[in-house]
Amino acid sequence: MTDHTANINISKRQALHKMFGLGAGLAAADLVLPGVSRAAGQGLPAGVPMPGIPNPMHGAVVFNVRAMGASGDGKTVDTPAINKAIEAAAAGGGGTVFFPAGTYLCYSIHLKSNVALYLDRGATILGGETGQGGNYDAAEENPEAGKYEDYGHRHWHNALLWGVGLHDVSILGPGLIYGKGLTRGPGESNPGVGDKTISLKNCHNVTLRDISVLQGGHFCVLATGVDNFTVDNVVFDTNRDGIDIDCCRNVRVSNLTVNSPWDDGICPKSSWALGYARPTENLTVVNCLVTGGYQLGTVLDGTFKRWPEGERRFPTGRIKCGTESNGGFKNITISNCVFEHCRGLALETVDGALLEDIAISNITMRDIPDLPIFMRLGSRMRGPEGRAIGQLRRVSISNLVAHDTGGRYCSILSGIPGHAIEDVRLSDIIIYNQGGGTSEDAAIKPAEKENAYPEPTMFGPMPAYGFYFRHIKDLQVSDVEVRTMKEDARPAFVLEDVERADFLHVKTQPGTGAFALDQVKDFSVYLSRPVPETYLETANGKKL
Repeated sequence: MTDHTANINISKRQALHKMFGLGAGLAAADLVLPGVSRAAGQGLPAGVPMPGIPNPMHGAVVFNVRAMGASGDGKTVDTPAINKAIEAAAAGGGGTVFFPAGTYLCYSIHLKSNVALYLDRGATILGGETGQGGNYDAAEENPEAGKYEDYGHRHWHNALLWGVGLHDVSILGPGLIYGKGLTRGPGESNPGVGDKTISLKNCHNVTLRDISVLQGGHFCVLATGVDNFTVDNVVFDTNRDGIDIDCCRNVRVSNLTVNSPWDDGICPKSSWALGYARPTENLTVVNCLVTGGYQLGTVLDGTFKRWPEGERRFPTGRIKCGTESNGGFKNITISNCVFEHCRGLALETVDGALLEDIAISNITMRDIPDLPIFMRLGSRMRGPEGRAIGQLRRVSISNLVAHDTGGRYCSILSGIPGHAIEDVRLSDIIIYNQGGGTSEDAAIKPAEKENAYPEPTMFGPMPAYGFYFRHIKDLQVSDVEVRTMKEDARPAFVLEDVERADFLHVKTQPGTGAFALDQVKDFSVYLSRPVPETYLETANGKKL
């Protein structure tokens, strides 16, 4: 390193200490770094948190959007000033673009590599209404994707904040992003319309931390092909999806709160949007709340207003791996999460890919309008022709408590004929179903619907109140209790085309029947009430 370069780096470090209240003794002139105008450092309060600050060796440090011309009055379109600040930071080798308190009316903001956005407390990025002072960037062409998924999944430019092919990007701070002018779907293919709050494609080393999003459009976050991705302590209070993690690797989602009454809360996917199949893998989701039970905005403002009786009968708000499943899912853990007034957990592969090595633990669910657990291996096969049907295998779900789940439904694990779900472990689970099922319900034989869109209610009312298992190999159920909150005429467990199933220490509602078995091989139940210890080599039309 030359003496000249060393002196510049020392000067940068000194500027960092001065700007963030970590030292004294520098004159105002000393705040000017190479490649940064004097105005760029003005108006910075002391104490901006160090986690948002890149290594000073990378170049310029902080750019205040007000100094770049942003008004923050909520009326003037501030997009040009903000993009100018981002471009200046990127040109200087990287840095932080700082948003002091104020409301910044914006359309498409262009993220850049080595640049962090920091939204201070009281700062709001407001998504503008299309045609009222500006428009969002047009959706780019994407011929590689085909039309195997909906429009919103295969475009990224038509967003409030977007980046493609970037690295080392952060959006930080306690401020708010309000997607007021974004569509939740209708008209999203029209030029000038934005449908996403944050969209990222083929990026790596990305962090979202401490921000909140209100009314995020079709997606608060659409991340496609994003690796080394961290989302922490974020709140999404939104009118459709919370976060879609699509074809991503090495993802950490923690301490996330999502209120999404109209769609999914946390949704790993593996679509064909990149033009090829890529799995979502090495994903952890921990310490999160997902719900669809509150009116829009009332989680963010702390009032937590429930929907009026009869409205939002099936609020979504869940954690779901699937729907788009061309690339598959591998090595996923979901732990310490709360589901409240929303659909339950869903694991789905229906487009010819693997879903394997999934560990789910320490889950509580309350007020679930349909079913707590849904696993589906199907053959919709939405994608290029010639692919084989996928596999769903090696899944463990433990320490799950679900109360007040949908009366005429039950948890469903279903493959299709000739393609079984394999190696499933269910343990330490308590489920209280609303009950009310009839003897007519107990006689239902659900249709296969092999090629259908995967949805928990796709089979209609179910013949069990606890679990319905179909086309399964190697099933182990231990320390599981299923109860009904009112009288129910159905059995607790229905098994059809199941091979090698062991039930150990399970408890069911007295008097309703525990098991209905059809086309079952190698079945055992031990230390369970009210069923005596039983081993059956085969069982057809058998009830216990």
